Amino acid sequence: MSRVIVLGAGVIGASVAYHLALAGADVTVIEAGGPAAGTSSATFAMDVTHLKTPVSYYEFNRRSAALHAELTAELGGASWRHAAPTVQWADTTAEQRSLRDRATRLRSWGHPCRIADPAELRELAPTVDPGACSAEEIVVHDGTAWYDAPLFVRSLLDRAALLGADIHYGLRATGLSLDGGRVRGVRTESRCWEGDWVVNCAGPDADRIAGFAGVRLPMDRVPGLVGETTPVPEARLEAILTTPEVDLRPAPGDRICSISWSIDALLPQEPAPGDRLTPQERLHRHGQRLLPALRSTRLAGARIGVRPVPTDGLPLVGTSPAAPGLYSVVTHSGVNLAPLLGRLVADEISHGRPRAELAPYRVTRDVAATVQDESLHRMSGERAAFH
Repeated sequence: MSRVIVLGAGVIGASVAYHLALAGADVTVIEAGGPAAGTSSATFAMDVTHLKTPVSYYEFNRRSAALHAELTAELGGASWRHAAPTVQWADTTAEQRSLRDRATRLRSWGHPCRIADPAELRELAPTVDPGACSAEEIVVHDGTAWYDAPLFVRSLLDRAALLGADIHYGLRATGLSLDGGRVRGVRTESRCWEGDWVVNCAGPDADRIAGFAGVRLPMDRVPGLVGETTPVPEARLEAILTTPEVDLRPAPGDRICSISWSIDALLPQEPAPGDRLTPQERLHRHGQRLLPALRSTRLAGARIGVRPVPTDGLPLVGTSPAAPGLYSVVTHSGVNLAPLLGRLVADEISHGRPRAELAPYRVTRDVAATVQDESLHRMSGERAAFH
């Protein structure tokens, strides 16, 4: 039986730990905070398969998104996956053309999406202000969903614990133990934890962990503000909205979750002179313009999460010859990809043979900055416009 130490109890670490425990491994999870305490609790958490390129990465995401439904049935209990269509529109001619071109490409890949008249918003999202959409057409993606990421993490970790996983919170990794050039364990302030494998699922902290073994992971740390309103039952939002100013989706407890790429682009900067609105206030104002019911609410929670983003936008998975025994898993869109990555990583470690599906995402590949998935283009494009 392999002894495996999983560093990180976010969506990726929880999925890896569950699938390893399911395969019979002796699993220890070490987390600096609590379950989903980091980026996994400050994420918009939706199915972003439609934003993924190239086609092989699109298919990888589509397969993982489908596994969410399988995992829900497998684990039982309350579902963290909530089906909802995704509705997009743009406010310039160039951006509208880009949305139409993407929809055409996606349909050629078998993706269920369609171009619709904005009047359909009255049916898809009746509480949206009709004047907030000036586009001549909208794009509707059927079969998508949003995720309750903290519930997802707790469900995975609870089942992993029932299968024998030993889970420890409040422990920060201070180093890795090496023996003969191989990583053999993890050091914390209190003790050294030994294992046959260390799986680095530390999210934005993954590069620091790998650095203990002399490995550099080509990744960035990108901040993102996520807001959540007080309960607003009258909003009755049953779709995910991705618009030029703000993205909105339902959240547990009759709340609304929001993000804005343009606001995220400003996060590292100081407020402009005379600007009295905080980023949180700006985010909520954007949401109120789109959904008038939000004018009677406030942001009950707003967190800045740090996204772990590989340089080319594609996952970083596997081992480096410089540090055998250390297996890293770093990805953007972690909630969407957690089911498939957890299953494949656990299979590789448990059976000692590589999975072909992970070949394009190895940490040893030559990471080219020009090979980016489309969701990273959107994120970096917004940031470039402001910096």
